[in-house]
Amino acid sequence: MTIPHTSFRDSVERMFTHAAGLMDLQPGLEEKIRVCNSTYTVRFGVRLRGQIHTFTGYRSVHSEHMEPVKGGIRYSPDVTQDEVEALAALMTYKCALVEVPFGGSKGGLCIDPRAWNEDELERITRRFTYELSRRNLISPSQNVPAPDMGTGEREMAWMADAYKRLHPDDINAKACVTGKPRHAGGIEGRVEATGRGVQYALREFFRHADVMKRAGLEGGLAGKRVIVQGLGNVGYHAAQFLSVEDKALITCVIERDGAITNPQGINIDSLRGHIRATGGIKGFAGGEYRENGLAALEDDCDILIPAAVESVIHDGNADRIRARLIIEAANGPVTADADEILKRKGVVIIPDMYANAGGVTVSYFEWVKNLSQISLGRLERRHEEARARMLVEELERISADTGTNFELARGFKEAFLHGADELDLVRSGLDDTMREAFKKMKDVWMSNPKVDDMRTAGYVVAIRRIANVYGSLGL
Repeated sequence: MTIPHTSFRDSVERMFTHAAGLMDLQPGLEEKIRVCNSTYTVRFGVRLRGQIHTFTGYRSVHSEHMEPVKGGIRYSPDVTQDEVEALAALMTYKCALVEVPFGGSKGGLCIDPRAWNEDELERITRRFTYELSRRNLISPSQNVPAPDMGTGEREMAWMADAYKRLHPDDINAKACVTGKPRHAGGIEGRVEATGRGVQYALREFFRHADVMKRAGLEGGLAGKRVIVQGLGNVGYHAAQFLSVEDKALITCVIERDGAITNPQGINIDSLRGHIRATGGIKGFAGGEYRENGLAALEDDCDILIPAAVESVIHDGNADRIRARLIIEAANGPVTADADEILKRKGVVIIPDMYANAGGVTVSYFEWVKNLSQISLGRLERRHEEARARMLVEELERISADTGTNFELARGFKEAFLHGADELDLVRSGLDDTMREAFKKMKDVWMSNPKVDDMRTAGYVVAIRRIANVYGSLGL
């Protein structure tokens, strides 16, 4: 059955147009910001299993107001040019919103990665990298891919190595992609980054009573009922962090083969282990199984986290959504039509351009690390620890000399003497980024009566920053 909804690209453009219409932009500037600058389509052959197989790939560059441009590469049989261009546009606005100095880009390869073994995927990926490289669509200074749906650290390592072999004199070659394994130039915290960003976004939301009130929520994250759609990399980390660290109740997880529900909360690690062992969620002992997974999107909950694909909430089901707060961990899970319906119902949406910006933020840290050729924290960590130890020892000396005999709590002492390592710094930088971006959105949302939701506020912040860059360039 075909579900009626606007396309992902139409949704992105409608949301952009709505926000831009509230701003006083110079004539022609709205169109300049909106349009996709270029899209390259490549068709290449690879000899596999005794014959030549032809693959189609895309790399879209939406905006070069900042360079390099940045955006993931997804492997999926459903990849289209429209989808890639919409994702590239969203990357432009996302980077601008969180003040990461990149333009927007995106790539895709029409392939089902599950249909090929590891050796075959490597050969396909290396050939795709060659096709991109010879057109400067992968480069530390011009275009920097990252993982997306269907790709991960493994594919990024292959791409980085293939690029280095094509450009042996480029000292910055490792920075041609981000999301690499730690041992191949990656950075601590990159795998968890998007899910961690979702957690930080929710934490920031729950720090502001006025925005919580708009969603009809109060208190903290502890005990809040959460539904997660998609237990891939993003959904798993978001669910795990929220349940373990913030004591939220993950009452339902939706996957390809159905949904698991447990009002007392689902053990996310146990469910993930079951999925890895069996290939699906059916048969998991920690909750009630339902075959129609997408129907669970309509269950009663406090927070709904769509963390899989685009357009799962559309004009066909938006009226039945009962969540008070939706946080878009995936790109474009709510269509423009559904967005209007949900706004009328009073549902607050934390938009994708903000909520899943953790990935590109930590990718930026990795890119900077690769260019600087040094790990974060390596220069200052032991110096910080030495200064902290001096203070602790002086306090203990004063205690002994004065006879007060006070003692520092062991937990405090150990934490205080721990110098920040790379993971600490990555998480700190990501947390700061999510906090500052939220405050900018909130200021626009609360101060402008024409801005009726957080998504529009995010677009206004992003468009204003892009417009300012173009203005400084003389456009």
